[in-house]
Amino acid sequence: MIIREVTDFLERIAPLHYQESYDNAGLIVGLHDTEVKAGLICLDATEAVIDEAMEMGCNLVIAHHPIIFQGLKRLNGYHYIERAVLKAIKNDIAIYAIHTNLDNVLRYGVNEKIAQKIQLRDYKILRPKSEEYIGSGVVGRLDKPMTFEAFAEHLIKHMELPGFRYTKPLNGMIENVALCGGSGRFLLEDAIAAGADAYLSADFKYHEYFEANDQIVIFDIGHYESEKFTIELLHELIIGKFSTFAGYCTKVNTNPLNYRYKNGS
Repeated sequence: MIIREVTDFLERIAPLHYQESYDNAGLIVGLHDTEVKAGLICLDATEAVIDEAMEMGCNLVIAHHPIIFQGLKRLNGYHYIERAVLKAIKNDIAIYAIHTNLDNVLRYGVNEKIAQKIQLRDYKILRPKSEEYIGSGVVGRLDKPMTFEAFAEHLIKHMELPGFRYTKPLNGMIENVALCGGSGRFLLEDAIAAGADAYLSADFKYHEYFEANDQIVIFDIGHYESEKFTIELLHELIIGKFSTFAGYCTKVNTNPLNYRYKNGS
């Protein structure tokens, strides 16, 4: 098997032209005609992940986030991106990213995976693009309405969260839920317009929380936390297609944030 067979399969699910204009999805390091020994799936192709790939005998890293977003002017190893790319090149490890193109598809997409994790029903694209089943975010409904406290515990359990930020709980129950993996502030008004009681996403700034405007509850669960199941998603897709492919999920937690609570835990 060569790299192109893997990337062609992934791009049939999430074509590269579905990515946003600012993005850099695709094969970032390496050659398409290289034979694949084994693949390591991750969110971020950091130096630690490249080290892990080397230890496991993987010469292909499949990441959700592109390690390079903008052009590099030098490769001196002084920055974490430079170190990861240099190590990958030196050790013949290819890096492939499947980012906003995977965000923008419903079937087998990042947001469908989240919707399934929190057990939404009848979900659909929140902000559709011109093509059917393509667009940003997802909106759906719970099996039955939940109180704020019940939904909060539901999120913690099914998204495996240490906690989250949220805006003022509203009167009434939570039934309709909108969501967007990663940075989703841009879809808040869409969530409100769709009649969602709650919006699940990440990376809100302080003043942006006020935009809930007593119309919706924002649950900011963290960027890494919202997308971590993308690793599981990609592994399931690849192993399901290539039964003999040696594909592994990273054991490296690439979340740059740590949490500390009052009791010191």
